[in-house]
Amino acid sequence: MIGVNMNQDMQEIIDKFDIKGTLKDIQANTEGHINSTFISTFDEQGIIRKYTHQLVNGNVFLHPEQVMENIVCVTSHIQQKLRDANVPDKEQRCLTLVPTKKGTWYTKDDKQNLWRTYRYITNVRTFQFLEDSESAYRFGGAVGTFQKQLSDFDGRKLHITIPDFHSMPVRYNQLEQAVAENRADRLSKVQEELSFLMENKSRGMLLSQALKSNTVPLRVTHNDTKMNNILFSEITKEALCVIDLDTVMGGTILFDTGDMIRTGATTAAEDERDLSKVTFNLGFFKAMVEGYFEQANSFLTPYEKELVGESGRTITQIMAVRFLTDYLNGDVYYHIDRSEHNLDRARTQLSLMKDMDRQWEEITHCISRLTV
Repeated sequence: MIGVNMNQDMQEIIDKFDIKGTLKDIQANTEGHINSTFISTFDEQGIIRKYTHQLVNGNVFLHPEQVMENIVCVTSHIQQKLRDANVPDKEQRCLTLVPTKKGTWYTKDDKQNLWRTYRYITNVRTFQFLEDSESAYRFGGAVGTFQKQLSDFDGRKLHITIPDFHSMPVRYNQLEQAVAENRADRLSKVQEELSFLMENKSRGMLLSQALKSNTVPLRVTHNDTKMNNILFSEITKEALCVIDLDTVMGGTILFDTGDMIRTGATTAAEDERDLSKVTFNLGFFKAMVEGYFEQANSFLTPYEKELVGESGRTITQIMAVRFLTDYLNGDVYYHIDRSEHNLDRARTQLSLMKDMDRQWEEITHCISRLTV
């Protein structure tokens, strides 16, 4: 885990944070793909408490201090909302940073890598796929609640930690450069995929153009609202907390509804090779956006509401562009397990887009019905 010694190094890092009790155990958590994560267990006078310690990946986040400033702002705002509403289990519903003994929200090791600590949220689980319409409804409600809690926070106050993260013009420029360079000599293999993406280029620009022209407002966006970034209660199955806040910054919340729809309305893996399994689940979509609009209807503008369905197609398209770009470049960004892995990922996204198009009338009707 990036050169971290599980015993001595981790104990030195953990000791810098203001944690009471006696350290009993440290375990590596290998679920994440960006940051290195460890779970510690402490005995505090007979009470067992756990904490999550993360080394922020400085190769992905070039200014990790700004990432932390954003997280502090967002979590503080949500926690105040929970206190104002007198929510009894508020510690389950928002990530809580643990300060260092010096009173800061992070520390650095001898290599100047940034470390942070969260209180571990217990009795929760994540899902890779939605199980049924009820879980889809809860997933949509969680994304809507997160946005509603931050709807009165000025997104311009947050740092842009990854510039142009969801900019379709930038992503298409990268694709076109990859086509021109053809570094890995793979261009002949992707003519069908490339043709479809170029045919849909203009439509894919809609969200980026709306944000640039201020026809949709700049708000706080999570930018990675996929299924496994929501914590669900193991007891009640309620969606409790949105996690993985590293990409929180200013943007259009349609980026978030888009990723919600992209990941929630299909049960196929993102790299599924059997494209017959890649379908857009209209029932899940309807339940998801119903849960979403129950929370978000009160603050969204009419044009934002109108674009929710389009957002799902757009974010699916931007992921197809990114996967195909990386494939043409020789797989330099995404981790791969096989030579055609990124091409499989791109094809999955394109198949999902095409199935959305086949059901587009139902998608738009559903949005219209829920936003009257």
